[in-house]
Amino acid sequence: MKRIILVNGVPASGKSTVARELSRATGWPLLALDTIKEAFFDHLGTGDRAYNRRFGQASYQAMFDLVRDFPDGSGAVADAWFGFQPVEVLEAHIARAGIGKVAEVWCHAPPAVVAERYHARLAQRSAGHLGADYIPELTDLAARARPIGKWTLAEVDTTQPLDLKALVARVNN
Repeated sequence: MKRIILVNGVPASGKSTVARELSRATGWPLLALDTIKEAFFDHLGTGDRAYNRRFGQASYQAMFDLVRDFPDGSGAVADAWFGFQPVEVLEAHIARAGIGKVAEVWCHAPPAVVAERYHARLAQRSAGHLGADYIPELTDLAARARPIGKWTLAEVDTTQPLDLKALVARVNN
């Protein structure tokens, strides 16, 4: 049985930091949506929001296609905002990849913190990502976004120190 930890949260919620720590703690590979998406940007160029979304969808599929080829008994940590697609798309990817056990880590922070983090990293991000004009929408999204909640769930307030040991114990149940 393959396993996956979905590290979920809106952009700038702190999920990439948490995902890296979980990957180190579990020894499982980290599959980050932005890493895949940025390779597309580098080789195929950037475009408007619809173009960005298509790269996101392709990257999302690629993450699970990679896991499909992992050996039985392995696991992975997946870093993405899983709310940008219908949950049925995620469930289909999980099934196609042969994943038998799923845990979700929901990363969150107050909307103002998310907006601040997003703004602070704009200069270091690929031009393919949404710019400063996205911040009001992101602030609203951060206020209303919720975890998927279909699997083992661990919530992480990323404004607080991470208790990695407790988090690993929770997602390994």
